[in-house]
Amino acid sequence: MAKSTDEFNFDYFNQGNYLSAVENKSLSEIISKVLYPNDTVPSGKLLRFKQQYFFVSATLQDIIKSFKQKNDDFSVFPDKVVIHLNDTHPAIAIPELMRLLMDIEGLEWEDAWKITKKTFAYTNHTILPEALEEWPESLIGSLLPRHLQIINEINKRFLDDVRANHTLNEEVLSRLSIVQEGNGRMIRMSNLAIIGSFSVNGVAELHTNILKNYTFKNFNDVEPGKFSNKTNGITQRRFLKLANPHLADLITDRIGNKWITNLDELKKIEKYINDEDFTTSWNSIKKTNKQKLINYIEKNYTVQLNLYSLFDSQIKRFHEYKRQLLKMLHAITLYNRIKENPEAECIPRTVIFSGKAAPSYFMSKLVIKLIHSAAGIINNDKDIGDKLKVIFIKNYSVSLAEKIIPASDLSEQISTAGFEASGTGNMKFALNGALTIGTLDGANIEIKNEVGEDNIYIFGLKADEIRNIRNTGYNPREFYEKNSELKKVIDMLGSNYFNMNEPGIFKPIVDELLYRDYYFILADYESYISAQNKVEADYKNRELWTKKSIINTARMGRFSSDRTIKEYAEEIWKIKPCKINGE
Repeated sequence: MAKSTDEFNFDYFNQGNYLSAVENKSLSEIISKVLYPNDTVPSGKLLRFKQQYFFVSATLQDIIKSFKQKNDDFSVFPDKVVIHLNDTHPAIAIPELMRLLMDIEGLEWEDAWKITKKTFAYTNHTILPEALEEWPESLIGSLLPRHLQIINEINKRFLDDVRANHTLNEEVLSRLSIVQEGNGRMIRMSNLAIIGSFSVNGVAELHTNILKNYTFKNFNDVEPGKFSNKTNGITQRRFLKLANPHLADLITDRIGNKWITNLDELKKIEKYINDEDFTTSWNSIKKTNKQKLINYIEKNYTVQLNLYSLFDSQIKRFHEYKRQLLKMLHAITLYNRIKENPEAECIPRTVIFSGKAAPSYFMSKLVIKLIHSAAGIINNDKDIGDKLKVIFIKNYSVSLAEKIIPASDLSEQISTAGFEASGTGNMKFALNGALTIGTLDGANIEIKNEVGEDNIYIFGLKADEIRNIRNTGYNPREFYEKNSELKKVIDMLGSNYFNMNEPGIFKPIVDELLYRDYYFILADYESYISAQNKVEADYKNRELWTKKSIINTARMGRFSSDRTIKEYAEEIWKIKPCKINGE
């Protein structure tokens, strides 16, 4: 927490300038008041960089203080300390450690760099630009001129070493450089993190392959073996035992409680997929969890939900690549089908959204607005009744996820292939018996490999197919023109069907879909609708659906965070577990 050293300026106060009397205190302490300010405006960008440096410097100074209590030889620092960079946001730690070692502790460059290089590891969690941070050189120079000197020296020495040991052209060297030349020099924090770390990893097999073969290919070529994969994981103790106690008790009753610390034990419940008592209890627990969620929603919202509907959930951060818009196009498609034939048999469905958008994500916020506007029409249409409901649950949090996930039948993991690094929501849902509908993206691929192709609903273009189409040219209007259901949905958005009092508000969505569609929503629509039709056909067969649900839970052993942390500890941090109380 930031605390001002200048609490109150009496000179300003005595002059009657009361705001200035407390201005320094407010400006100092705002650093830790609110994280993630809107960095599309200069003041937000400046504050965000100040925050990153503030937390990094405080942490490093504390680490060094603790180290010096028992050590006076900094050469053993990497044997005692590993600092893991979580994306590029804390990457300023690399020049900061160099500054502390040289300017405060008196080490020479070579010794300080050797220590720094052996201390840091870097995990990349996404290839999106906002995580591969770039800061204007002028901004860093104005705030941290010493750090800019160090960054430039790191870059110079690194490039000199590459030139001496590799035959590379200037174009490749420019991609390896920390400094991006051009109209306003930028500091690439991802390049700094890679150069200053002894280990770099992705968080799913596909994601790591993209890092090695595309995003950071030149670094992988220069330092082969530096990149590795550590697929994300979740803790069963929170997302099953705590969040879904009835299901946890049922599992423990049949196979014991070893699964709590060894998730692979869950495989033992698979032998009960034909046990009538077990499957009846399994479905009863799902119904109980649905009722709990209904009670929560009806207490806080005006919509009334159908307990016997398919609970279809997409809860996650709002971003265009996660394609909440594609899910909403499907919901409107279902609405149109019911409106066209109200007497036709259909699977009732409750579509649940929750999540937050960053302050500057205009399009994601507009999708949230669309969800609310469309829900207002769909939920109050008498022709629809309880066959379809759409709900956006506000203030998404872990506590809210613990209510939604155990109640869900279908897990929406529908990101554009190649953009989702891993995902953990997909693991949490599957652990609680929800079936996944998703693209071959992130950890969906590994989930498919574990649960089997028959127990997951895969659709859409693959990452390499998207790259090829993007390179050869993509015309989204072709998909719009040839698919009547899709055309009708988009025309409804364009004709203000869901927003008569705000004409034109969804025009940016229509224009994006028809003339750009960077995230290939229209290209994947038909495949997605087909997969959703298969979901409904399977959901009608309750025995089949229950078996698939049990298999999903039973085969989640690989996705425990216990396995993930063990891999980090053994393969990156090089630490061993400690015995507690002599055990």
